[in-house]
Amino acid sequence: MTDDERRSVSDSESGGLSRRDESTAGSRLRVAIVGGGFMAEVHSRAARAARAEPAGIVSSTPERSAAAAERLGIGRAYDSLEHLLDDDSIDVVHVTTPNALHASQAAAVLASGKDVVCEKPLATTVVDAEALVSAAAGRTATVPFVYRFHPLVREARARFASGAAGQVLTVNASYLQDWLLAAGDDNWRVDSEQGGRSRAFADIGSHLVDLVEFVSGDRVARLSAKKRTVFAERAAHAGITTEDAAAVVIETASGAIGTLLVSQVAPGRKNRLWLEIAGSAESVAFDQEQPETLWVGRRSGSLLVPRDADQLSADAARLCVVPSGHPQGYQDAFNAFVADSYAAVAGESPDGLPRFEDGLRAVRITDAVIDSAESGTWIEMGTHE
Repeated sequence: MTDDERRSVSDSESGGLSRRDESTAGSRLRVAIVGGGFMAEVHSRAARAARAEPAGIVSSTPERSAAAAERLGIGRAYDSLEHLLDDDSIDVVHVTTPNALHASQAAAVLASGKDVVCEKPLATTVVDAEALVSAAAGRTATVPFVYRFHPLVREARARFASGAAGQVLTVNASYLQDWLLAAGDDNWRVDSEQGGRSRAFADIGSHLVDLVEFVSGDRVARLSAKKRTVFAERAAHAGITTEDAAAVVIETASGAIGTLLVSQVAPGRKNRLWLEIAGSAESVAFDQEQPETLWVGRRSGSLLVPRDADQLSADAARLCVVPSGHPQGYQDAFNAFVADSYAAVAGESPDGLPRFEDGLRAVRITDAVIDSAESGTWIEMGTHE
């Protein structure tokens, strides 16, 4: 059997990519993007990969909208979000703006009757995130926790879900970057007015916690946190209160214990999301910067599992879009997330698709982390379950 034949069989068995092709064959979704920065580029590439048409874009001014449309090859630039939402030909809207704008813009999209993909954090307050979950009833509303869409993350998840890894015992996870390492490094995210009360944890720690809970099938029940702001002044901002790094001790609903470290001031680490979850039978470890292998640790006979569809669970195999030995990465994971979002718009129910409820969960945990760091106390998550 050839590699193409194997992938065809895997798709048919898993119901993933083949169903997605069928659901999009009859009509092409028209999507619009709110925002014109880096994430708008990522979303536009993913939309095209999913065979949708990036039909419009709006940025902070009409001039910036026009420039973004030209740069990204999108047909129409809107003067305002209101004009975009008045366009009945748009099916799905992607919100990729600064954090403080997410809640109001996503709410406006939903009120217009359109489906929405909203960047994380879903909102900067729990109240706003709860309101969005309520507003999204009956619509497709997703949040790009895209690391769920690495095939070997799905393989790790399958090992815990099947019982092969045993009961969750400990968690050791981190998400490290260095792009804000120096005082001269600056970005709108350091400003709490634009990014919210949390920066590093809301930005990347939310991905880390989502992945821990997604893979283990276990939820954080209580936590204790410390945070640090290394630079209160940067090139264009003063009086900075958002954190550069946070360290969190967690206890899960099943009684597992663990540690999470998040930093945007870790020299040499560009986008290193790493987690190791120890079960009573085996451990699994995944490194987002080396996504082609999954370490499976056993008392005897540890192994590296390659991203090879023939060796993986059906849910992991369906996300293998090229044969083993041809590396997949971040954009591939993002493409898979967007494709599954569009499949949901078409009426399917893709497994593991992160929806607004998952975005609300991340906002609640982020709030708990900052509350704990500021109060010096443990925070119980049980009241939010």
